[in-house]
Order: sequence, then C-alpha cells, then structure tokens
Amino acid sequence: MLWVKALHIIFITSWFAGLFYLPRLFVNHAMSTDHETIARLKLMEHKLIRFMTPLGILALIFGIWLWSYFDFYMGPGWRWMHVKLTLVAVLIAYHGWCWKICKDFAANRNARSHRWFRFFNEIPVLVLAACVILVVVKPF
Repeated sequence: MLWVKALHIIFITSWFAGLFYLPRLFVNHAMSTDHETIARLKLMEHKLIRFMTPLGILALIFGIWLWSYFDFYMGPGWRWMHVKLTLVAVLIAYHGWCWKICKDFAANRNARSHRWFRFFNEIPVLVLAACVILVVVKPF
C-alpha cells in the first residue's frame, strides 16, 4: 500500500503543478495584445491541459485504490474524509472549468479580465491547503 500512497502523492503533486500554472497562463493571455504571444499562449494552454488531465485521472485512480484498502469505511472519525472528497469534487469541477476556459481562449471568446484570472488562480491553492490540513490533522 505504501507504493500506492507514494504514486497517489506523486500524481497529486504533478496535477496540482498544472492547476497552479494553467490559470497563470490565463492571466498572461488575458493581458496580451500581441498576436504572436497570444498564439504561443494558446499552444501552451492546450498542451498543458492535455498533459495534466491524465495526471489528475491517475491521482484519482490511486486515491480510490487507497480508499478501497480501508473498505470505504466512512464511520465516526472519518468526517474529515467527507469534506476532503467534496474538495476533490471541487477540483475536478475546477479542472473542467479550465478546459472550458482553454476552449474559450482558443476561439477568442474570453470575456474575463486578468484580475479575474488572478483570483481564479488562487482556488487550487486554497483547496490544497484545506486538503493537507484535513489529511494530516483530521480535525473531525
């Protein structure tokens, strides 16, 4: 099980690297006016979302594998896991939203400012902090 846990952590870390960087590309894209820069950012966004999606899927697969090791036990003392799984669902939705934003940028349909993307960029940071606290501290 330690190998499964290690792989889960590796894929989570890799997925989060993409979740941190992609919205930063959106900030730069929303600020850009140069056609050459915009074309480069579109390519980078496309390649990154396609690279990080399998990483997220593998993180989920290894997470489910770990969870199944504990027979999906969700009784008293595991309320922290309910909250963590809710946050995982938020991350999956966030990842899907990033796909939509990539498609909007690719079709020149972005209507949001770079300031909006700066706030959008903070969502995975907050979710990561909450998940780490939940897993390590298990506050409830």
